Amino acid sequence: MEVNQANSIIIKPYITEKTFNMIEKENKLTFLVNLTANKKQIAEAIKVLYEANPSIVNTARTGKGKKAMIEFSQPEGARDLATRLGLV
Repeated sequence: MEVNQANSIIIKPYITEKTFNMIEKENKLTFLVNLTANKKQIAEAIKVLYEANPSIVNTARTGKGKKAMIEFSQPEGARDLATRLGLV
């Protein structure tokens, strides 16, 4: 997957109080993603864009669009990526 393709899948990180708590307690980070993206494409885009290894990808359609909740295989994976993105 190319970076341009990955950028079209991952729109932006999604941070609320609830998703911030998910970073701390569940090692999960939430992103708004393209409505047509599947879980495999989302996981691959995270690897390409952020050089992180997602272990589980869950998706949900909401009023704001499609969200992907990504759990990381590394113990502090979500916190490390959130720090690199300037979210925490």
